Amino acid sequence: MAHVSVIIDGKTYRMACDDGQEDHLQALAEKMDAAVQQLREGFGDVGDQRLAIMAGIMMADELAESEKQKRILLAELETVKESRQNLIDRYQSAEETLARALLEVSEKVDDLTQKLNSRQVEDRASKSHKFAAG
Repeated sequence: MAHVSVIIDGKTYRMACDDGQEDHLQALAEKMDAAVQQLREGFGDVGDQRLAIMAGIMMADELAESEKQKRILLAELETVKESRQNLIDRYQSAEETLARALLEVSEKVDDLTQKLNSRQVEDRASKSHKFAAG
């Protein structure tokens, strides 16, 4: 367990935190100090305890707004994911339809090619037979 000394409203507080969290705790204390100073400038000297409570409420409000925004963004993200999946499904369906159509066309071309080849063979045989008979 690590210990950090932070300064809030000109007073030093020694606080414990998990190892590796010292910088994070220091940053939080600086944010709290800034909130207290902002409130002190706006309301004057209304008492340390009242300023600390007001700063805590102000920071809790910011947190609530952030959580609300997070929920909105997560909902939007889910909508985007669903839209993406719908597009993928439509693309795959179109790709399958196109593949089936190309296969049908290919089969028809093969049939026509076979018919033409057999007709050419018949024509040659017929010409060869007429030539031999004549």
